[in-house]
Amino acid sequence: MLIVDDHAILREGIRSLLSSHDDIEVVGEAADGREAVELARKLKPDVVLTDIAMPLMDGLEATRRITKDYPGTRVLILTQYDNKEYVVSSVRAGSAGCLPKRAVASELVMAIRAVYRGESFLHPSAAKALMDDYMKSVEKDSFERLSDREREILKLVAEGRTNREIAAMLNISVKTVLGHRTSLMEKLDIHNRTEFIKYAVRKGLIVVDM
Repeated sequence: MLIVDDHAILREGIRSLLSSHDDIEVVGEAADGREAVELARKLKPDVVLTDIAMPLMDGLEATRRITKDYPGTRVLILTQYDNKEYVVSSVRAGSAGCLPKRAVASELVMAIRAVYRGESFLHPSAAKALMDDYMKSVEKDSFERLSDREREILKLVAEGRTNREIAAMLNISVKTVLGHRTSLMEKLDIHNRTEFIKYAVRKGLIVVDM
């Protein structure tokens, strides 16, 4: 495998850590993305472990070039950050995995082995970042599909209004209110008033005093 990072002490530390594992051989080191691409061409490593933030060429661009030109080489990105922007960017660049630098040694070894086997690897924190981003996008899409009347009723339900009170306030029948509530529960996957309140607070429809 090839280790890529602009900090020599980190490269040396990783090499030392991996030296105790007979099934992992470090064939080279690079201090920036350009050097990583060149060494990937010369050495044809099975796995490239690379940082993101580096001079001359960052790890994401190096990943894009390596995975495009040398499809037999798999890239595992090691980053100081595990927020969704870095995780999503890593995946889009073609990496087979993403691992934060705060991960423990056993997780690094596990990730390298998984990527070598052709699998993908996401550290739990990185997976959570992706899941949170996905859930937010799903929730956003669901809210945007609500009609103005449904949003009105959502707000009133969250405020604690009864079906009869809502019907009187909006000049509609109780049956119509119930129909809208059923529709809201289906669209938002909400099943009780507590969930209505939490959702309305997240969307800024109501404010709850803490």
